[in-house]
Amino acid sequence: MNAKWMIKIAGILALTSLTLTAQAGTDDAALDAKTTAIIKRDFHDKGIAKADRVNQDELQAMCSKYVDKLPDSIKAKLEAAQEKTIKWPADGKYMGDWKAGEKLAQSGKGMTWSDKPDEPAGGNCYNCHRLSSMEIAYGTIGPSLLNFGKIRGNTIEVQRYVFGRIYNAKALNACANMPRFGFMGILTEAQIKDLVALLLDPESPVNK
Repeated sequence: MNAKWMIKIAGILALTSLTLTAQAGTDDAALDAKTTAIIKRDFHDKGIAKADRVNQDELQAMCSKYVDKLPDSIKAKLEAAQEKTIKWPADGKYMGDWKAGEKLAQSGKGMTWSDKPDEPAGGNCYNCHRLSSMEIAYGTIGPSLLNFGKIRGNTIEVQRYVFGRIYNAKALNACANMPRFGFMGILTEAQIKDLVALLLDPESPVNK
């Protein structure tokens, strides 16, 4: 979803909230339904960006319902279901090329209406994480990943953990902010392997 859509969503949600919360005594479910109806009314397919992106799956709906504070029983059930979606590499290898991974981490390209369906998307990792000490521009929504491999090592168990985390972070934390890169088809298996290498290879700038 591109910046214009995000701004539009924010504006609609803000106006909707002001309008609907003024209706004292109205049931929360009714307010949610009205908000959803307004969003679906105003968003339309454009290029590869389809309006069905605003539809929540079961996991997203539950995280919204409980404001990301899921009861333990529900959390465990949802995470188990998400874990089953992870497609592990058939060759049993989890690490690719860290240099390709660094380019991927720097790239925010893809998934917007102006992108072509056959063009590979970027990982946009620096938007949320710090990875390299040489990079001065990075986000703080997610934790710093600086020295990730130096601290944790790069055993096969760690490689598998990182691959799974990138493929579908919600298998480990149901309401994680991190996108489900593999599950949602944003990144390919090879791209995820390159990001695993970026985080774990001793020669990667992450670990220098």
